[in-house]
Amino acid sequence: MTEPQPYTVVRAFPGFDVRRYPDSIQLQVRVRGDVTGAAGRGVRPLLRYLRGHNSSATRFALTAPVLHEEAGEDTHLVSVVLPGQLDPRAVPSPLDDAVTVRAVPAFEAAALRFRGGWSTRRFVDRGLQLLGQVLAADLLPDGPVYYARVDPKPAAGLLTRHEVLVRVTSA
Repeated sequence: MTEPQPYTVVRAFPGFDVRRYPDSIQLQVRVRGDVTGAAGRGVRPLLRYLRGHNSSATRFALTAPVLHEEAGEDTHLVSVVLPGQLDPRAVPSPLDDAVTVRAVPAFEAAALRFRGGWSTRRFVDRGLQLLGQVLAADLLPDGPVYYARVDPKPAAGLLTRHEVLVRVTSA
């Protein structure tokens, strides 16, 4: 069963929400390539870690969404949040040098949900839409737009859920 990343809706706007995410631990991989290829290559080592390929052979539940952020030309950060409230010092070390463990303090983010297929153009367009709505609502973006694949397994066309998000400093 897939465990969703917890959050609380702080404020709802027409078309998007501002959410508060609690402190969390992320597994992250930096990969090169186009958006679609990078996402696929990034998820594999993260899944291996969750299935016990770590220093204590601990298995973790799959979480959703898979997060995806551009980190330079043809470079991407692909991440998942470890389930539950874990002490960062107790998280097993990755056995794969490509995987890093990162403590993420609580933050607020604006989120726009949409359905349909995965493409660079769709995510860029939705990201621009979200930024426009955030600015129109007198919120301040605090970082780059990033993407979330909410459905852990591909669903058919219009059933697939995605989100674009951007951290905000005022809500």
